[in-house]
Amino acid sequence: MPVSNGIITIQEMSEQDINDANLLVVIAVDGYARRHHVSASEAYGYLSSKAIPQVIRENYATLHMLDPFEVVDFVEDVLKREVAR
Repeated sequence: MPVSNGIITIQEMSEQDINDANLLVVIAVDGYARRHHVSASEAYGYLSSKAIPQVIRENYATLHMLDPFEVVDFVEDVLKREVAR
């Protein structure tokens, strides 16, 4: 599977990888919602507005090797970095 700079495109992913990446998005949304005491719908709306689902999918090659729940920490880190800009 070709990888450039550790980021994979959807076209480079197998169907199973796409399903797994989508599962990581669901885990991230659910975990973010629980951590911030909001509904999953609100969390998904906010995270989508920050392009977090796309970031998770692009970084699937690395994220799939972590404990799935560490994805929430990854999301928090990405959001903090965005605020710091």
